[in-house]
Amino acid sequence: MCGIVGYIGHREAYPIILKGLKRLEYRGYDSAGIALYDGTDIKLSKTKGKVSDLETRLENEISTHGSLGIGHTRWATHGVPNDINSHPHYSNSGDLVIIHNGIIENYESLKKELIKRGYNFKSDTDTEVLVNLIEDVKKNENIKLGKAVQIALNQVVGAYAIAVFDKNKPNEIVVARLGSPLAIGVGEDEFFIASDASPFIEYTKNAIYLEDEEMAIVRRNKGVKIRKIKDDSLVDPYVQELQLNLEQIEKGGYEHFMLKEIYEQPSAILDTFRGRLLSNEGIIKMAGIEDNMKKFLNAHRIIVVACGTSWHAGLVSEYIFEDLARIPVEVEYASEFRYRNPVITENDVVIAISQSGETADTLAAIKLAKSKGAFVFGVCNVVGSSIARETHAGAYTHAGPEIGVASTKAFTTQITVLTLIALRLARAKGTISSSDYRHHLIELELIPEKVKKALESDAYVKSIAAIYKDVHNFLYLGRGYNFPVALEGALKLKEISYIHAEGYPAAEMKHGPIALIDENMPIVVIATKKGHYEKVVSNIQEIKSRKGKIIGIVTEGDKQVKDLADHVIEVPETIESLTPLLTTIPLQLLSYHIALMLGKNVDQPRNLAKAVTVE
Repeated sequence: MCGIVGYIGHREAYPIILKGLKRLEYRGYDSAGIALYDGTDIKLSKTKGKVSDLETRLENEISTHGSLGIGHTRWATHGVPNDINSHPHYSNSGDLVIIHNGIIENYESLKKELIKRGYNFKSDTDTEVLVNLIEDVKKNENIKLGKAVQIALNQVVGAYAIAVFDKNKPNEIVVARLGSPLAIGVGEDEFFIASDASPFIEYTKNAIYLEDEEMAIVRRNKGVKIRKIKDDSLVDPYVQELQLNLEQIEKGGYEHFMLKEIYEQPSAILDTFRGRLLSNEGIIKMAGIEDNMKKFLNAHRIIVVACGTSWHAGLVSEYIFEDLARIPVEVEYASEFRYRNPVITENDVVIAISQSGETADTLAAIKLAKSKGAFVFGVCNVVGSSIARETHAGAYTHAGPEIGVASTKAFTTQITVLTLIALRLARAKGTISSSDYRHHLIELELIPEKVKKALESDAYVKSIAAIYKDVHNFLYLGRGYNFPVALEGALKLKEISYIHAEGYPAAEMKHGPIALIDENMPIVVIATKKGHYEKVVSNIQEIKSRKGKIIGIVTEGDKQVKDLADHVIEVPETIESLTPLLTTIPLQLLSYHIALMLGKNVDQPRNLAKAVTVE
């Protein structure tokens, strides 16, 4: 949510910042802007709309020369999306310029005080309040910018990642973070600032990730000095080598990132269990589990906290953990968890799931769980992310960068990791027989090839999408392990096509949703041979008798559903617990093709952000 890019060094800043903003478009935004220092003054241009709109406007408005600059993509919180509310923002004197990701919760009281002191405000944003607060502290205390930022941030309540510079001292950028990610790329006599490493990956492999409540003064010829915001203590910078490469964040010949990521799932799932799953030896090796086995084996229950697609993966894991490892599981929306005074004890294990590792609601849930003495285990995709650092232990999904806002490979790789954990615990507890355990390992190892087979339905799914692209409502039904897949399928359609869709347990259809069914309503029913098949067939017959249009997701060779449904999409056969890894594939493709046919921005759907870093 929001994107930050900055550069200070020996190159022209503008092309680096512009390219960086384009790389961060996946995060979701409604406006963009750039500020450059050209050796005499700050040149600023910003606009509502896309980075391409900014590019056209900027090159007609200002000089693009200068080796110092900052850029921003904004996702509106305070103030509607328009040119004035877009970032960057000047201070009243015009000396300071800032970009900001996050929310300053006490901005209104700060603003009133600054108005009393003679400050004027052009925008409705909390960010303009912050830059003027920094200027006020700097002027009244007669101190340098870095110290002024530190004092000002100790007065604010909220979350932030900021980059600010002073035109009177154009050899440095001051950055800080609390709750929103910020990375510093370290090059030869040059530094890069960004929300993640993607904007500077081709320039340097060395990066520093700021921790919460840290700030850094980034100076040419002097390096990076990091301090704690609260007590001004020095922090030794930890420079890590990036594993990301440029090819991973490019489209690689695909029309959209979402389609590329759908097709990357066989390799992403393989990468997720590679080195962890040794089926021939009957071994699952996961350091985060082995090192904390007693915590898991002694747990009275597992609480899963997550949001959106990750919550759906958590729902799948509830079936897996309870079925295989016989451990009670509760799956909670992270956004509700901390606000309902949950009962948490030191006998609980909390599993926090997040693709980005930066989800604010999930981070808040983690902090609450830790405060109650629970053991917290993270499942995320981004190495070095906040959740990876905040949890006691964890496992990465190894899905590779996911740029499309609508998660696809994140979902299947999260399920893969959670399945590995459940199987390892089941084996340790003795709740699974040796033969069943081996069978699960062998089947899991076969999943990447079976996902490839499921992807072969793409052309047929596209033909179904053409039939239903203009409907206004969809219903998705599933039972058992595939009920969460129904929820996820409906979410995907909503996210990128803006068609209203609902996911339900198939048996619940007759308790309300059946009233919606008529000849205009398409119903996607997940009806694999494994798990409650006859019951689901009965549900399909109920739909057919009310003239609903049935799209069945079935096991290869199915004949019973084929005789009842209007359309049947086949997936390979596997054991019941692994069916979600296959049944979700045609649902992803269906959403993608419908959205594309409707002319929607598949990779950057309206109002959505990839990493939701505000509560």
